[in-house]
Amino acid sequence: MLEYATAEQLAEGLRGRVLTPEHADYDDARSVWNGRIDRRPALIAQCTGVADVITCVDFAREHRLLLSIKGGGHHVAGTAVGDDALMIDLSPMKGITVDPEARTAHVQAGVTIGDLDHETQVFGLAAPLGDCSGVGISGLTLGGGIGFLSRAHGLTADNLLAAEVVTADGRLVRASETENADLFWAIRGGGGNFGVVTAFEFRLHKLGPEVLTAQIFHPLEDAGQVLRFYRDFMADAPDEVTSFAVLLRVPPAPPFPEEYHGKAAVSLFACYSGPAEDGKAALEPLSEFGNPIVNMIVPMEYTVLQQSFDPATPSGARYYWSSDYLHKLSDEAIDTIVSCIEPFPGDLTTVALMEMGGAIKRKDASATAFPHREAGYDFNVWSGWFDPSADDQIVEWVNGFREAMAPYTTGGRNVNMISSAAAKWSRAAYGHHYERLAEIKRTWDPHNVFRVNHNIAP
Repeated sequence: MLEYATAEQLAEGLRGRVLTPEHADYDDARSVWNGRIDRRPALIAQCTGVADVITCVDFAREHRLLLSIKGGGHHVAGTAVGDDALMIDLSPMKGITVDPEARTAHVQAGVTIGDLDHETQVFGLAAPLGDCSGVGISGLTLGGGIGFLSRAHGLTADNLLAAEVVTADGRLVRASETENADLFWAIRGGGGNFGVVTAFEFRLHKLGPEVLTAQIFHPLEDAGQVLRFYRDFMADAPDEVTSFAVLLRVPPAPPFPEEYHGKAAVSLFACYSGPAEDGKAALEPLSEFGNPIVNMIVPMEYTVLQQSFDPATPSGARYYWSSDYLHKLSDEAIDTIVSCIEPFPGDLTTVALMEMGGAIKRKDASATAFPHREAGYDFNVWSGWFDPSADDQIVEWVNGFREAMAPYTTGGRNVNMISSAAAKWSRAAYGHHYERLAEIKRTWDPHNVFRVNHNIAP
């Protein structure tokens, strides 16, 4: 337990606030998106800038404190929070500067997807990000980052031009292709193992304010046929089409027929990131297949599209996720998915597939630390619920689903979507790049200061 005087010492060196367990705002500050996470840091430092971050890193090293880093606090494993740790809370750092001529954005570490989309869309620009507006930019980028623009423009990490990083010894360095290139390589897929990234510089792309979208819902009993169609459709789809096949509960609202409200269904979500007139021809096959219960191909504001999955991921609900990559979407894999759907527990549960082609696969596999470009599909079981008494049942269902799908997976895991920070998942997350990442870790963090994460031991 830290002495009161020691906490006061840290507070005197910061412009931001330092919260102890006795502070009225402590419980709110330690809470993260996943309601299953209930950890108690010794101190929470709400940093307002780089100077605060450097002071915290130095303080943790001097007092041998466990250190955890919170950006958006949206990671399902809750690695933003560590028991008895000093939590560096970056969420007050919300600065965004967009250069519309250069098509770049300088973004501080507390920014969320929704924050950045809001600023870039004023100029008809966008960075390839995730697909939930509350997700923090920091964790998304450091783990890779997959979303509606990924097939057209690559991962979020592929569009990172430079970053500012506070290192384990309290220095601020810049990482880019020409400055500290080993560190720059590592932070594009290697997670938060190498320092506290306080700012990012992203490449932006012309997009919006509207994009052509498809939202097609089919009855659950047609899931096998729909997934086979999705596989065949994406095999020939242009790079401008990014599409998800999602099993989820039908929202209890129009335009969904009342008899399907609350029932599980299979849906196809797609975005066309090129000219709308070209998109109509590209997305039309989605509308023509089968007998959908809802069939919409419509232009939509890009910022609204980016909030499509928000209702299924409210903050404070309980989440347990499984994330894998598939070699391919074979008939056998599809049959296994269909057989595992029931009982589909949890009001917020979804099962999602995304084809991993286009710009994701064209990027040289050794160009960044993200190791899963050879995969055919990103496959996720995202369970969500509210009642704590359902924990065991739902966790068992997710684990059983993962085990049943094991014969079709690559063995890799999406580091941004692993529910446990257990060491056994780190090698699955970083794959064939693990050893190179460990070497870089030895250079930049030899004492493993940054270890409350999917850790790479130096």
